[in-house]
Amino acid sequence: MDARWAIAPEPHESPIALDLWRAYYTELSDRWYRLREGHDTEPGELRRALAASDHTPLAPPHGLLLVGRYGDEAAGCVGLKASRLDPHALELTRMFVRPAFRGLGGGGLLLRAAEAAARERGARRVDLDTRHDLVEARGLYTRHGWRETGPLWEDTYAQRWFRKELDAREVPRTVSVTPEGSRAPDAAV
Repeated sequence: MDARWAIAPEPHESPIALDLWRAYYTELSDRWYRLREGHDTEPGELRRALAASDHTPLAPPHGLLLVGRYGDEAAGCVGLKASRLDPHALELTRMFVRPAFRGLGGGGLLLRAAEAAARERGARRVDLDTRHDLVEARGLYTRHGWRETGPLWEDTYAQRWFRKELDAREVPRTVSVTPEGSRAPDAAV
């Protein structure tokens, strides 16, 4: 556990969230285009995609955005939103750690914090989708007990699906998610 990480809710439309969305979309889009066409995303296309993206499903009371800070830097994020499949489930989305902060444990901490928040909201299960080329993310999910399933829904970029059943009795030991705007001393993980 690294005391330099702190994870807390963040408004989905805050400047910090918007900056993380920009970094998230840039990386995912550039990886897509490099793999298929050998170049980065055209700036105009990226601007249009960011303008068209809707993050309101991450707004309370039905959604949640968690931001991981490493020291004073907003280093990553993860979101939860209502499930398309089951009122007793949630979907994990927008899992991202900035490249400069990878390898420092933040991805696992964000994932555990999202699972803890899902339990607190009464979810019995969390589902997600990802792409074939995001092998780092797929490895993270597998290491943290997620199992790959068959297709759960149709989405343009969904190529792999994962699911984690949540044990309501499991008590998170290393992650504390504080109410929006507050920071408890035990929020540092």
